[in-house]
Amino acid sequence: MLLSVVLLLVLLATFGWLWMRRTVSPYHFPPLVPGFLHFFQADLPSHLLSLAQKHGPLYRVHFGMQDVVVLNSKKAIEEALIKNWLDFSGRPQTFTHQVVSKDSHDLSLGDYTPLWKAQRKLARSALLYVQNTMEPIIEQMVQDLCKRLLAQAGSPVSIYEELSMFTCSIISSLSFGEKRESEIQLFYNCIQELMVAWDSWQIQILDILPILRVFPNSGLRKLRQVVKKRDRIVQEQLTWHKETMVEGQTRDLTDYMLQKLREQADGPNRLSEEHVHMTLVDMFIGGMETTSSTLTWAVAFLLHHPEIQKRLQEELDEELGSGSLGSLPNYRDRDRFPLLNATITEVLRLRPAAPLALPHYTRQPSTICGFDIPKNTTVIPNLYGAHHDDSIWEQPYDFRPDRFLEPEPSQAGIPFSCGVRVCVGEAVARFELFLILAQLLWTFKLLPVEGNHSLPSLKPKFGFIIKAPNFQVRLLPRRQELE
Repeated sequence: MLLSVVLLLVLLATFGWLWMRRTVSPYHFPPLVPGFLHFFQADLPSHLLSLAQKHGPLYRVHFGMQDVVVLNSKKAIEEALIKNWLDFSGRPQTFTHQVVSKDSHDLSLGDYTPLWKAQRKLARSALLYVQNTMEPIIEQMVQDLCKRLLAQAGSPVSIYEELSMFTCSIISSLSFGEKRESEIQLFYNCIQELMVAWDSWQIQILDILPILRVFPNSGLRKLRQVVKKRDRIVQEQLTWHKETMVEGQTRDLTDYMLQKLREQADGPNRLSEEHVHMTLVDMFIGGMETTSSTLTWAVAFLLHHPEIQKRLQEELDEELGSGSLGSLPNYRDRDRFPLLNATITEVLRLRPAAPLALPHYTRQPSTICGFDIPKNTTVIPNLYGAHHDDSIWEQPYDFRPDRFLEPEPSQAGIPFSCGVRVCVGEAVARFELFLILAQLLWTFKLLPVEGNHSLPSLKPKFGFIIKAPNFQVRLLPRRQELE
């Protein structure tokens, strides 16, 4: 079957190339990169960046039967998504997006419409509400995490597993209120299954070669089963909230959004419970996997650079003193911790959680960097490529937080994308990254496990998310050193 797919791609690419050779266009399109197997590259964001070094930061590639425009520089991405934001605000409504998005009620995958704008406004206001009201709860959860890790002091700890489960517990508390550990584990397992199934090549190829949808596909069957399980879990929480909700009391995100639904005026842009349902799904996916991966990468880089870890801990000690566990930096006072902020910024630059963001779709003809972009064109912002552009970043592959502390600091990256479709959870994610990393570094010295291959690999594993390696780390309590 795979050989048949390859042969079909060769035939389609050859036909398309011959057709374009015969057609004279009055438009100035981006250059088309030869080849038809780009999508099958294991390290796709890195591969797309290597193409930019030869063909320029903006070009077209064949993804099956479709030409896709790839943006590999911050300038091109910002011109499209900020300057010409309305032209590029759409989302391609692909087959796989329809499978996972509950009839297009999803916020991340939904197309730009008045109803989508109302859904985004609801999500933003809900996140702002819970961040302001539940900040003390999150701070207490971070302290409890460090107390649990103290019980494992000196022993090897699988840091990704700890952080992934912990970020799931945070988003669970924000979304559904306090839950039993078994319920959080259920949410965690379901999201993990969903991401693995959705990221499978058996699923992704269905958007590239639609003809394959008529054949039996075990991956598609698995994805539909996981989506059904996901929807059952979320619906149970929505039902429980509706049955127990008290007027005037807001316990969590679900309460907030359900109450806002009741306050809506009648009209064509009236949101439904399905919009709340899929907004909660988005928050679990975005709030769990992306944050835990970024934190794990931060630990990995600091194990490779103990001198930076030492400077970070000196900065924290100077501001917090050597008090007992529980002294947390206040996020509102984050400017007091310039090196910590620079370190987080550098990790986000090197390892943007979603390296290719989500694809955009042109709603009308537009231009980028002098090239014509037709209506109904899929556009991929290669955030990883933009963050490793050697014309912008000095030594772009090196971990150098100090680049953001220099008298003329480097410009910040765009790890959460930008424009009207910037990640709705960016503020909450930055809040969590700051608090968790600060408390970990203030409480523990991070040490590699003993052995020949003690340092974790820094090689990224690309997918929807840049997966961090699941390595072990030893956590040595620092209070003994300070006393």
